Amino acid sequence: MKSIVFTGGGSAGHVTPNLALIARLKERGWTVDYIGSADGIEKSIIGETGIPFHAISSGKLRRYFDLKNFKDPFKVLKGVYDAYRIIRKLKPDAVFSKGGFVSVPVVVAAWMNRIPVLIHESDMTPGLANKLSIPFATKVCVTFPETIRHLAGGKAEWTGLPIRDEVLRGNALKGLAVCDFHRQKPILFVMGGSLGSRAINEALRGGLDRLLEKFQIAHICGKGNLDPAFDGKRGYRQFEYVTGGLPDLLAMADVVVSRSGSTSIFEFLSLRKPMLLVPLSRNASRGDQILNAESFRSQGYGEVLEEERMTAGTLAEAVFRLYDERDRYVERMKSHSNQDSIARIVGLIERSARR
Repeated sequence: MKSIVFTGGGSAGHVTPNLALIARLKERGWTVDYIGSADGIEKSIIGETGIPFHAISSGKLRRYFDLKNFKDPFKVLKGVYDAYRIIRKLKPDAVFSKGGFVSVPVVVAAWMNRIPVLIHESDMTPGLANKLSIPFATKVCVTFPETIRHLAGGKAEWTGLPIRDEVLRGNALKGLAVCDFHRQKPILFVMGGSLGSRAINEALRGGLDRLLEKFQIAHICGKGNLDPAFDGKRGYRQFEYVTGGLPDLLAMADVVVSRSGSTSIFEFLSLRKPMLLVPLSRNASRGDQILNAESFRSQGYGEVLEEERMTAGTLAEAVFRLYDERDRYVERMKSHSNQDSIARIVGLIERSARR
């Protein structure tokens, strides 16, 4: 029986694509373990699946000055030691990394144990964690075909992004029941990534009364961002975070407002949900969400609103335009080639695994 170790964490986008692959590999008889950080979102997500989870030390590698930069490299080294011992004990046939800083020690430890490593890069250009990991990898799977030109060495292969089957099987009636919504008014779904977005939350709530004249609104606002002042407001339902019920909320939505993390926007694309994307600014990120959003805008899948231009008024106007043009966006999404990314990546894993 073949075995594999998965890693990836820090945000839901570094975890949920792994779940799609894990389900397919388990169907094919593979045993699965997961390595992540003790305090990362990956622990809670994987904990709900029953997959064995192994925690290691993890430090963030920053591009900017921070006093923690003097301490975190030692956490990374400790993480390599932790991961090395775990992998040496498990003896997997392959390691698959979805990125995030917790993945770097795992990838290095797998290479030290001579275990084949496959990496998946979600964004147009590799993030720092994957840049550090790629030299130790056997294969690098990429979401955007344009990414291949950023990677030397012939390791890159365009696979697309694995989408969980359950995301595509949402039940709109269940979503309506959870939110106490009805079908006589369109539904706007708003989320700011797995950690929430203060900027989106404030702009949405600032224009809430105006938006509620047209829409019912389901809003995932992030941990600690619930606002009791809006509890019980008719047509508006706020959540800190949603796991199992997310497909049902997406199924009922007519249009979406979101950050432009790769995992989320490809799920919206698969579900043909017209989207208004508000990418993280370059001041708060390396600019990957801006590239993702512009790619989707240029392909006609939705619109982009820069965070610097977002106010209660500009957000509301952009949502109204998106809804008015929704049929055009859905038609463009129908032309998207939804290749079976899961099958392609599983095939690579099986061909690369240690014999």
